[in-house]
Parts: sequence; structure tokens; C-alpha cells
Amino acid sequence: MSTALIVFAKAPVAGLAKTRLIPALGAAGAAALAERLLVHAVEAAVAAGFDTVELCITPDAGHPLFRQLQQRHGLRLAAQGDGKLGARMQRALARALQTHDRALLIGSDLPGLDAACLRSAAAALADHDAVFVPALDGGYGLVGLRRPAPQLFDGLRWSTPQVMQHTRERAAAAGLRVAELAPLPDIDRPADLAHLPAHWLQADAPETHGAPTPSDGVRR
Repeated sequence: MSTALIVFAKAPVAGLAKTRLIPALGAAGAAALAERLLVHAVEAAVAAGFDTVELCITPDAGHPLFRQLQQRHGLRLAAQGDGKLGARMQRALARALQTHDRALLIGSDLPGLDAACLRSAAAALADHDAVFVPALDGGYGLVGLRRPAPQLFDGLRWSTPQVMQHTRERAAAAGLRVAELAPLPDIDRPADLAHLPAHWLQADAPETHGAPTPSDGVRR
């Protein structure tokens, strides 16, 4: 079975990326962490060895990091386009399923989504219609489908603690066979920084693109 993996990405621009982390890291530090998370997600996606890895981006397709990742890993670039998050996700998955048997979509907020986890998610679609990796905050960081399922996305209230539960209810109502892998922490608020590898928040750590430095208020 052929598999496409889509990485949803927002340009890591200071003041626009990871804004809820700005009180802890500052605008530049939050953007630097967003960049590192995206690089990590792309590297895991490539290491998983799927047929296609697509970087689906917003809002600035010309951001240099996107081009760097494309050239380094041979990624396909696509724009997320207009609309709410659910509409953009559904559109990207439906497009991938036109040419692949399975499609996975991830963000970059769950650093625990490694290549092994991605391969497990793809394998679950051998006998399930959908697969998810829930996030500890009540959302999810990965969704995979074998066929389009717009009912999972249309009109859903995103960024709430009920996203995964409402998704489960919608999947059950649609008669979809759903697999869930172990939940993982996402990195969205200052308290979530405790879930990062320790060296990610050290100013002197070796870094491809630069590491953020936490303020004094952040404790590990």
C-alpha cells in the first residue's frame, strides 16, 4: 500500500509562530522553537520511509526554511490554501488519497512523533479506516485515513480540550473503524516546555537553526 505523509507547517515568523510561548521564550525564542519543531517533524517524516512526504505550508510559501527543507529532503511543497483548519486538513488528505492508498497528516507540535510511531500509524490503516495519535491536551497530533472522511473535520471547534473526544463521536456515528496510538504531549504553552528534550532549551546546545532560551520563569 502506498502512503503519503503530509506535514502541516506554519512559517516560523517571530510574533506569529507559537505565540502562547512568547511569555516564556520571547517572540524570537518562540519562533526559533517552532523552527526546531518543524525540522524535527520533517526529519521524522523522511526517516519513516513513505512513498511521498509533502510539506503543506501557510501563510508565506517563500519562507527560506521551507525551501531549505525542500532542497535537503526532496519534499513536495503545497499551500494549505484558504479556509478554517478543518477544511484545509480535509482538502490536503483528500488530495493525497487521490494518488495513494493511505494518507497521514501531522503537525509539528508533538516531538514524540518519531519515525517508528509514524510507521505504526500507517500500519494501523491496514485494518482500520482512520488512525489518530491523541495529544495530552485533548486534541490530536496525527490523523490518518484510507478514504476521505469530511465529517471528521467539518464544523469542529479546534484548539479546545474536546477535539479528540468529539472526533471519536463523529467517527463512531459514521461507522468508521478507528485506531488510536498512545497519546503524546504537545508543545503549545509554557508548561509544555517540560516535555522537550532538555538540550533543546539550552542556549549553548548544538543547533542547526538556533535554540530558544527560556526566561527565568520557566522551570524544568
